[in-house]
Amino acid sequence: MSVIRADRPTRRGTEIASKVAVNGVLGLMTLYTLIPLWWLFVSATKGSGYFYTGTPLWFSHFDLVANVRNVFSFEGGVFSTWLANSALYSLVGATVSTLLSAMAGYALSKFSFRGREGVFNVILASVLIPAPMFALPLFLLMAKLDITNSYWSVLLPSCVSPFGVYLCRIFATASVPDELLEAARLDGAGEQRTFFGIALPLMAPALVTVFLFQFVGIWNNYLLPSLMLNTPSRLPVTVGLVQWRSEFANGVPPLLPITGAFLSLIPLLVAFISLQRFWRKGLTAGAVK
Repeated sequence: MSVIRADRPTRRGTEIASKVAVNGVLGLMTLYTLIPLWWLFVSATKGSGYFYTGTPLWFSHFDLVANVRNVFSFEGGVFSTWLANSALYSLVGATVSTLLSAMAGYALSKFSFRGREGVFNVILASVLIPAPMFALPLFLLMAKLDITNSYWSVLLPSCVSPFGVYLCRIFATASVPDELLEAARLDGAGEQRTFFGIALPLMAPALVTVFLFQFVGIWNNYLLPSLMLNTPSRLPVTVGLVQWRSEFANGVPPLLPITGAFLSLIPLLVAFISLQRFWRKGLTAGAVK
């Protein structure tokens, strides 16, 4: 008994030390993530001519309203067009991609056909391939179709999400009972009605997660639209801000791309905050099974 009692303080001390170490690592990761965002916000509030003066991580000569006004009025308000283009690419691409991923994941989970596992393995392998590897083949394909420098050249590749198919298959297996589908078919429901009326609502948390990931990925995508587009009125905000950044010597103030980058984060923050309770459920899909 004395040996057991002597071990308890040691174990308790070890647990406390491990918790402190884990919390310390998490705290450092949080700072690593938040400090660039804080710098971006502070820099966007500085007055014209004071960007390179004062403390980088604290406010001085607060003039956020004027900076925002300058961003939306510069070059005839092209920043508004870039935001609208990013919203178009992200919303349409994420919506279509989510629907296609749900259909593919449901089919791979609930239908038995020859080559099903092979198809799924190919989709799963494509998740491991870096996105830049697809850039040149996609450009050559779009050039062959003669749709480069058009909205379609960005929208069509954005409608495919291998990770979305993978997640939807896992969630369909875990949350859509086969007995429920059989009961619907016995009642006379067709496959289309069974999918849209029964399976799709049960897969809602996974669909929100796929939509959110695809929305963020398309919104932040730079390589694909920079290759496909060369007309300023069709550019997304990511490519437009980089062009502003490269034109400092041509009269573009340094605060414009910084303030624009801060404003471009707001839609992403709103999407995460409004959908967080759904995508958290989607991330844990299939964790028990």
